Amino acid sequence: MFLFTLISAMLMTTDATTETRIEAKALPYAYDALAPAISEETLRYHHDKHYAGYVAKLNELIVETPYAGQALEEIVRTADGPIFNNAAQVWNHEFYFEELSPSAQHEPTGALAEAIDASFGSFDAMKSEMAKAAAALFGSGWVWLVEEASGKLSILPTHNADTPLRHGLKPLLCLDVWEHAYYIDYRNRRADAVAATWDLVDWKAVERRYRSR
Repeated sequence: MFLFTLISAMLMTTDATTETRIEAKALPYAYDALAPAISEETLRYHHDKHYAGYVAKLNELIVETPYAGQALEEIVRTADGPIFNNAAQVWNHEFYFEELSPSAQHEPTGALAEAIDASFGSFDAMKSEMAKAAAALFGSGWVWLVEEASGKLSILPTHNADTPLRHGLKPLLCLDVWEHAYYIDYRNRRADAVAATWDLVDWKAVERRYRSR
């Protein structure tokens, strides 16, 4: 009886420490749905290898830490080092995948369109500023359209896994300029990859983010 109890306790401990805390999200569209701007091959590598790899590594790192019971966004806001890097990359990728659509609304409307005009002069000017920031970003990272506390919209380039959540800013849209996001399709032509991405950004999704408070 004692041996059975001991074995059961060991199994329960093992299950608790290997339990998946953060679940990888499936893409909200088929792997080939964004072609030709983003190929099926790119999405399979980007989602199934890179994004899923960050999820697996994060779950490994948070075992038996205070982060094990926290929501992903809470981990991003409070963690440092490898736990932050992997958590932020999970969050950033989910944010990126969810803003793309094969049947995208190609321009903002309503209050968001007005805010973009007020902050940048025009929608085209905003896209141009984001594209310039993406081309100028050295190494790997992200370019974000963010809302400041004042309500003004601005462009924030971040390196590696850094995210607006750590800067008191509300993210609305991001461009992924890590090479794994575009190299299969565009090689070193980052500017072409960014230009193609605009056809996939669903401004309905961005508007929902803008309206959320």
